[in-house]
Amino acid sequence: MLEHAQRSCSTASKSPSDLDSPRRRCRKIVTHVASGFGVKPVDILCGTRGSQKTAFARQVAMYLAHVGFGLGFATVGECFRRDRTTVAHACRVVEDRRDDIWFDCRMAALELACSAVEGEAR
Repeated sequence: MLEHAQRSCSTASKSPSDLDSPRRRCRKIVTHVASGFGVKPVDILCGTRGSQKTAFARQVAMYLAHVGFGLGFATVGECFRRDRTTVAHACRVVEDRRDDIWFDCRMAALELACSAVEGEAR
């Protein structure tokens, strides 16, 4: 299922070197978020909503892909098999929860984990 999500990312008008970046980032984000939330990566990428826990983990993963890595709503939506408006909603939900210091620290740790694997300095 993880491989299917990688293939579902848009390939229109991008060079071959650009194609792997959103896919690779989404895959790494999903892996870290699934581990952090105690859900399966395939459940996050599933076309159905799933449990509340899974749906929120998916929202966090989409938020990290957009805010943490600068991927556009449409690109994130394609990677997660969701509409761009769903990604925008997920970002609002997660951003509203960041007022909670515990959750904000958890998000910061996930951002660092994702960027460390990517080899990017934050």
